[in-house]
Amino acid sequence: MVRAGLGRPALLLLVGCAVLLVPVLNRLVPEGSAFHLEDRLVPLFGKYVAYAVLAVALDLVWGRAGILSLGHGAFFALGGYAMGMYLMRQIGPRGVYAHPVLPDFMVFLNWQELPWYWYGFDRFPFALAMVVLVPGTTAFLFGWLAFRSRVSGVYLSIITEALTYALMLAFFRNDMGFGGNNGLTDFKDILGFPIASADTRLGLYLATGVLLLLALAVAIHLRRSPLGRLLVAIRDGEPRARFLGHDTLRAKLFVWTLSAVLAGLAGALYVPQVGIINPSEFSPQASIEIAIWVAVGGRDTILGPVLGAFLVNGMKTWLTGAAPELWLFVLGGLFVLVTLVLPKGLVGIVELLPRGRAPAGGPAAEPAARPAEAAGG
Repeated sequence: MVRAGLGRPALLLLVGCAVLLVPVLNRLVPEGSAFHLEDRLVPLFGKYVAYAVLAVALDLVWGRAGILSLGHGAFFALGGYAMGMYLMRQIGPRGVYAHPVLPDFMVFLNWQELPWYWYGFDRFPFALAMVVLVPGTTAFLFGWLAFRSRVSGVYLSIITEALTYALMLAFFRNDMGFGGNNGLTDFKDILGFPIASADTRLGLYLATGVLLLLALAVAIHLRRSPLGRLLVAIRDGEPRARFLGHDTLRAKLFVWTLSAVLAGLAGALYVPQVGIINPSEFSPQASIEIAIWVAVGGRDTILGPVLGAFLVNGMKTWLTGAAPELWLFVLGGLFVLVTLVLPKGLVGIVELLPRGRAPAGGPAAEPAARPAEAAGG
């Protein structure tokens, strides 16, 4: 919990101002200035914001409900593939093989007709519906089977990791019709706007920023709701919550599915900004990194997952360019350090600060705000 003294509206305003900093530096600061942000860097920050949404999504289930998922990268990738399929259908005859319907990789593999599961992806509303429904339905079915069987703890983490690994192996196959190892790339347009243009990239960044604010608003509302308090009870002692008559299955299934939908939306906005989606997004390592973002920033906080996503991925961008062989060691060391020294993450440092001292012989200092009134608590 954050004892920063900020109310929740002020917290959203702060994040909104931080999101707007990129377009301000990109468009309003002259190009000759040291503070000007080049057009090529806008998609990079857009990718970080998409990762922040993904971290908030995981924190809904891990931080609030105590469900550690090591497979949230699967929901992110499913949303990304749904958007990638729409973008591939927009290429049309402008592809390398100039086929009016089939994507280039299908022509290369001698596919004769479009698979049935590609139908409808030439229309954006259908693709957007699939961005929500595919990860949401997958999460619902998986969660219903797992939670109904009362699988929890490390066993649940293992089977979520198995889920994403199985999907990775499936999407690597050329006969699945999703581009195999190369995935989907070479996108041209989105909603009729050229993806490569600076205006489109900035628009995609702003759309991702709006999604981040919506995700934070959902997280804040959940924390204040009776459902949020029930999730904490489930996290701290599910058998007791069940014994008291609470429907823990429905509560866990709802937040699990909601989290997957947010992850899918983040993946959908990630893909047009980075220009590619391939099976590596399903890798267990990618899902483990998401958990590290949340742990570094601080579980069950508002700002923690966002800060963790930006910090860890900023370090990754810099280190993989400066010393790529060191990145995995730094990532592992960072996780160990946070686990041993800062179990509540970077946001937890605020709790270690003194609350204030009363002068000698004077009245006691004002008590700290209750957790429900704290900015991130």
